[in-house]
Amino acid sequence: MIKFITESTEYLQSKGFENPEIGIILGTGLGQLINEIEIIAEASYNHIPNFPTATVEFHKGKLIYGILEGKKIVVMQGRFHIYEGYTLQDVTFPVRIMEKLGIKTLLVSNAAGAVNLDFKKGELMLIDDHINLQGGSPLAFKGVSELGERFTDMSAPYDAEINSKFESIAKGQNITLHKGVYASVVGPQLETRAEYRMLKTIGADAVGMSTVPEIIVANHLNLKAAAVSVLTDECNPENLKPVDIAEIIAMAGKAEPNMITLFKELIKTL
Repeated sequence: MIKFITESTEYLQSKGFENPEIGIILGTGLGQLINEIEIIAEASYNHIPNFPTATVEFHKGKLIYGILEGKKIVVMQGRFHIYEGYTLQDVTFPVRIMEKLGIKTLLVSNAAGAVNLDFKKGELMLIDDHINLQGGSPLAFKGVSELGERFTDMSAPYDAEINSKFESIAKGQNITLHKGVYASVVGPQLETRAEYRMLKTIGADAVGMSTVPEIIVANHLNLKAAAVSVLTDECNPENLKPVDIAEIIAMAGKAEPNMITLFKELIKTL
């Protein structure tokens, strides 16, 4: 793992990726943030040594380096999921590369279903805590202690100071930003009615198929981390409609301007 990380990092440094301060993982609902960045360098995932390759058609596959709101950033345009057949180590490998390049803060976005029925589709949720239902850990491998503390503390995986800034920005910009618990499942199938009832019972406000592995690794590497979900559908087990992926993508697009505003205004303050 250390050899792979070194090879990938050196390749990106040779392409001009120089000391970024902030890493961003663009999930569904934040793709257009790319248009706001003064791009200095980019690298396709399939050109970066040891990197996984994005396989989901609506996720691009590029690492982008540039300037946003005066800060040097590195952006994952397209992320990896275990439902694509990757391991949890594959999914989180890019976080380790971004940390090696120099980031101190990781910001993540995703699309999620609203389990809390007070939250509506098209709104945003700031992740305050999470429940890992992916059946494994990105830290469960031999030699992990060479990269950080094996028994990583998760008492506060999402940075309280960044979350507080997100909330005040949302208030100032008149953006609805709920705060809640995100449950991460394997997917790719969506949940049954019984599973939505279970998720509500165990305290989840939203459910998705990403983010938690990356946040665990960010904490392993002592990065400040924060994440925001676009709520793309409402998961009411008593009135569950068949899923429409096109509608979910459209809903993410509708919420995108608010998400971009939040991230840009936050980055100004970091």
